[in-house]
Order: sequence, then C-alpha cells, then structure tokens
Amino acid sequence: MLKNYRLSDDIAFRFSNREWNDFPLSADKFSRWVHNISGAGEVVNLFMDYETFGEHQWESTGIFKFLEHFPTEIFKHPHWKFATPSEVVQDCAPVAELPFHRITSWADMERDITAWRGNRMQTKALNTIYDLRDLVVRHGNSKVLDTWRKLQTSDHFYYMCTKWCSDGDVHAYFSPYDSPYDAFITYENILRDFESSLHGNMVKVPSLAL
Repeated sequence: MLKNYRLSDDIAFRFSNREWNDFPLSADKFSRWVHNISGAGEVVNLFMDYETFGEHQWESTGIFKFLEHFPTEIFKHPHWKFATPSEVVQDCAPVAELPFHRITSWADMERDITAWRGNRMQTKALNTIYDLRDLVVRHGNSKVLDTWRKLQTSDHFYYMCTKWCSDGDVHAYFSPYDSPYDAFITYENILRDFESSLHGNMVKVPSLAL
C-alpha cells in the first residue's frame, strides 16, 4: 500500500508550522482535503510515526484535539470510513504490480536512502561500524554486541545528513546536534573509544545511553 505523503506530512511535519500557508490545520479543513479525493481511488493511506502525536507535535499544538474531531469530520461524507491495513487488503483487489529498481523509503523528496547514506560522512561512519563486525563477533561478549547494534541505529546517520531547504529543516528538527558535522564528530569519537575497547586498550566497554 502506497503512502499519500502529502496528506501524511501535513500532519506529521507541517501541523505546527506557523510559516505554512495552511496553518492552522483543523480537522474540518483536513477532512475536506480528504473528501476532495473521492472518486480518485479506493483508499487513502495516511502513514506517520507514532511519535507524531505528543512528541513531534506537542499537545500544546492542538494535535490531540485534531484527532478527537477528525473522525466526526470524515464521517460527514457518507462514502468514507476508516479501515486497518488488513481490512484494506481484504476489501480492495490488487490494482497492479509496481516494479522498484532501487531501495525506497519515506524520507525526503528523493524517497530513497540518501537521508542516511547520501554524503561522505555517512558513508565513512557506516563503513567503519560494519568493519567492526568480525571483531565484535570474536569478542563473544553480549554487552559488546548490544553496543555495536545500538551504534547502527539509523538516527545516528540521519543526523549527519547535509541536505538543505525543506528536507534539511526536517532533519534539523529531529536532531539534538547543532550541525551534521557535530553529529559525525561525536559518532566518530564514540566509535574510536568502542574500537579501542575491543582491542583491549580500555578496561570498560563504553555503554551507549539511548
């Protein structure tokens, strides 16, 4: 099932953006946009992170009031209903095969993996952590393995993204660092300490607090 990225991002990213032309986004306004799609397909897929509600969009933005009134506004159009993915698969027949010749994602305008592997810093960081695999396995320590796995969390590389314009704004919104370069330097320092511990140059294996 394909994501309607424009409507999904209106809630996930633009809901509290006061610079957005459609701010503020109310339940009745959004429902009108959904209703305008009537006749253009069988289903509208709204996909977003759970963190959208209460973390990315704080309670003070009105996101919970939006959710409270959203179903009522949708049901004002008699032909619309809500459905789970399983119900959609059961009720809607396949339309076509979609060939994908590259890895895809929800991220950025390219909808590919350049959010995590789009510059030299990200490539270097990923190659370094992957190169430690054999050493970690030989170490045979569950704590070491756990730390190595946490160092592969996608957010580490997402914070190193150097895109600009609207994509860059989204990356900066989620990042705890002042810049992608600070994210890279911090990660490299952690990797250096971690690798040293694997070679026995440190007594204590560094723990990664996430």
